[in-house]
Amino acid sequence: MVQSRYPALDGDRLRLRPPVAADAEPLLAILLEPEVSKWWVHYTLQRVRNEIVETDNHLVIEIDGEAAGAVAVYENDDPEYRATALHIFLGADWYGLRYGAEALATAINFLAGRGHHRFTLDPNVNNKPAIRSYERLGFVAVGLARDYQLMPSGEFDDALLMDLVMRDFPDGRVDWR
Repeated sequence: MVQSRYPALDGDRLRLRPPVAADAEPLLAILLEPEVSKWWVHYTLQRVRNEIVETDNHLVIEIDGEAAGAVAVYENDDPEYRATALHIFLGADWYGLRYGAEALATAINFLAGRGHHRFTLDPNVNNKPAIRSYERLGFVAVGLARDYQLMPSGEFDDALLMDLVMRDFPDGRVDWR
């Protein structure tokens, strides 16, 4: 097991924590849900272990003691470019309840405390519910990445590049509510 670079982070209703081996199967079950797998493609148990559980850049979203999804955090530690790319998936049982926004805000506020000022996401252009959620959180569309993501059909689809800049939050914290 890889040592995580992140501590457990508590939100109001959830906890972000480093993954453990026992998370692999529950996370795979989420990634295989029809509502999730259309955006997160071709996951297997080994891929979940390799890319999520055995890395130092993921945090499991835990709700009521249950793995509900994960946040990937890709920090750029160059002092001139203190930006962070984020990716998130959440089980369909928690859609529409603002858990994704809370998880992102919890991660962003922690990372802002580490000196990061700019955060990016790149949802599929057709994932309208996710885009609306990110916009409510403060992310702004800044561009389009053409033929960015391989889809279940085998075709490539576009992604919307979105960013959030901490200067837009005068009190220095992103609020998910």
